[in-house]
Amino acid sequence: MENKEEFMKRADAHIFLANEQINDSKTVTPGEISASFLFGASRFNAWVAACEFDSPEAMKAAKDEITEYFLKEYKQMLEQHIDSHIEAFEFSK
Repeated sequence: MENKEEFMKRADAHIFLANEQINDSKTVTPGEISASFLFGASRFNAWVAACEFDSPEAMKAAKDEITEYFLKEYKQMLEQHIDSHIEAFEFSK
């Protein structure tokens, strides 16, 4: 099992970068930064998945399984964080 502290440090580094982009920009919205963040995560995750295969045919055969895995994980994490914000009603505009 992975060290949770190291996991959170990496996650926090990504969040810090996104927050920094929000604070440094007068023209880009948080939604646009979120879209870039999501695009980058999907691109990286596709690469991580690709590293597990020996051929494009094998990856193509597993495409639905790969997609379902990442969608399930993202949905679970997103729901957990939405619930956390609902409970604490923490947000800022």
